[in-house]
Amino acid sequence: MVENEFYASRRIFGGTKITEKLRNKGEKVGCGLVAKIMREKGLRSRVVKKYKVTTDSKHNLPVAENLLNREFTASKPNEKWVSDITYIATDEGWLYLAAIQDLYG
Repeated sequence: MVENEFYASRRIFGGTKITEKLRNKGEKVGCGLVAKIMREKGLRSRVVKKYKVTTDSKHNLPVAENLLNREFTASKPNEKWVSDITYIATDEGWLYLAAIQDLYG
């Protein structure tokens, strides 16, 4: 029951949150018991870092001109290219994904 809640939280919840979840399901458990079970089974919660904003929009530096101006059609190949990047959380860490597309296609 403790293991199920631990893995249901994607290995993020610690003893306190697992205790809370079990109590909400009607189980009579305490933090100490849950912590002991987690120690015995080698279950350790992962620490999730708080999101930190890294973009500073309030600056006087030059900003690149918007060349497309929301005109996403191209009349010939290799005229307009767009790209984007994102990241995906996996059990092994962050996976970065980049996509590049010719707007003619």
